[in-house]
Amino acid sequence: MTLQELSLCYEDAAALLRARLRLLRQLLAQEPDPEQRLRLKRRISELTPMLRQTKELAELTAHYYDRGYYRNDKYTV
Repeated sequence: MTLQELSLCYEDAAALLRARLRLLRQLLAQEPDPEQRLRLKRRISELTPMLRQTKELAELTAHYYDRGYYRNDKYTV
């Protein structure tokens, strides 16, 4: 598998995370139970950084070999 192909996998994963977060936010807006609202908020807060990182990795792997591409320092050794 090439990095370009891996980038597509990360993009697919990001789309799934985005859809899940959208659903959780809709559920949160309709949820009257405070305990359940807290659980939804916690799950949203756990998935949000995962979405950000997945999008960053999709970008990195898509352009890893591009000359002049600035690589995110978080993902370099």
